[in-house]
Amino acid sequence: MFGLEALDLARIQFAFTISFHILFPAITIGLASYLAVLEGLWLKTHNDTYRDLYHFWSKIFAVNFGMGVVSGLVMAYQFGTNWSRFSDFAGSVTGPLLTYEVLTAFFLEAGFLGVMLFGWNKVGRKLHFFATVMVAIGTLISTFWILASNSWMQTPQGYEIVNGQVIPVDWLAVIFNPSFPYRLMHMATAAFVATAFFVGSSAAWHLLRGRDNPAIRTMLSMAMWMALIVAPIQAVIGDFHGLNTLEHQPAKIAAIEGHWENVGNEPTPLILFGWPDMKAEKTRFAVEIPYLGSLILTHSLDKQVPALKEFAPEDRPNSTIVFWSFRIMVGLGFLMIFTGLWSLWLRKRDRLYSNRAFLYLALWMGPSGLIAILAGWFTTEIGRQPWVVYGLMRTADASSMHSFLQMSITLALFVVVYFSLFGVGLGYMMRLVRKGPKINEGAETSHGGPGQQRTPARPLSAADDNGDHSHSLNKGN
Repeated sequence: MFGLEALDLARIQFAFTISFHILFPAITIGLASYLAVLEGLWLKTHNDTYRDLYHFWSKIFAVNFGMGVVSGLVMAYQFGTNWSRFSDFAGSVTGPLLTYEVLTAFFLEAGFLGVMLFGWNKVGRKLHFFATVMVAIGTLISTFWILASNSWMQTPQGYEIVNGQVIPVDWLAVIFNPSFPYRLMHMATAAFVATAFFVGSSAAWHLLRGRDNPAIRTMLSMAMWMALIVAPIQAVIGDFHGLNTLEHQPAKIAAIEGHWENVGNEPTPLILFGWPDMKAEKTRFAVEIPYLGSLILTHSLDKQVPALKEFAPEDRPNSTIVFWSFRIMVGLGFLMIFTGLWSLWLRKRDRLYSNRAFLYLALWMGPSGLIAILAGWFTTEIGRQPWVVYGLMRTADASSMHSFLQMSITLALFVVVYFSLFGVGLGYMMRLVRKGPKINEGAETSHGGPGQQRTPARPLSAADDNGDHSHSLNKGN
């Protein structure tokens, strides 16, 4: 069907499942740190607005965290079911790295998550804050190990191949491989930016509907400060990441740029737009800016960028896809920077919360961070092709021996189940967002007796949309 083979369906299935999954950890990483900041500000200033926002976003965090865990388990199983030859070849590296993630991050998050969500009335203020901080740190530790594993597949180091299997010989080299620092910083920062625009969009939605209160204003203000500061930093990190990719994966850069061949000693132009044609080996309808490709990619006006024709056809990534996925990511990045700068201009004129044009922009920019993350992931992973472990194992050699029918059935089931299950979860989460934070949500109430309000005993009940989750902390430490 459509010229696809079982291998293509296996790749589509993994891409589909990870595209769902990656959205949840991104928001989890950002919201966990946001909650730690909110609770810290409340403890320092005693401003109840921060407490109200903490309780509001902790409900959304709980739902998001649960969906992230469920969607992540599926991917782990796919390594054994659909990519067994990859697991046999590289499992001695990727297996321990994922195990370290579970032992150091997941257990940390799971242990303190209970205190964070259900301990508001059970423990002292400092201990509860400590639990929130530990959950935030746990999300970052998880990012560390996942990116270490993925980066090793992109730039493998610290290994030997014995009897057709990868054997780690230097774990520091395996973990801190050449692309790891850039990927870690790029992904973590992307999560913070994506969360900022998610929070800012939520605030804009309420302001546009006339719900103007200190909690909503604080949401928008904090989100726009984050966008103003972090979005430009992300652009700088991306530049360093690009230089690293040019050094270690030049074919990927050539595909991203849609650059097919160099002419003499001429500097490389930047192709703003066009349509890379893999069969014709040219980029059609190209709109070029002379010298700019060399300037951006090599920080020089005379150096050339490697061209796709310098690589064998079977070693070239699909330029048609990564050319545009990269431009979607970069284009959204510029829009994020523009939004942050506009927010600063309006803030200075005391119009940040009333300018409807800006509020509509902030509203529509809500999913921009998540779309940019997906576009960046497509660029990274498709740009690595045809390798599953760059330079060591081709994707075609990594898959399990499943039939086209088997892969068709499982892919169809994944699509139906994912859209049904996570569609409901996302719908519920957005319903919570639409309800907005409740003022004095953390007001002190009585607990424990018959007929009295109780702390929820089920994880997702922390996301109770009746708003009864929040209460005051004990005075003790």
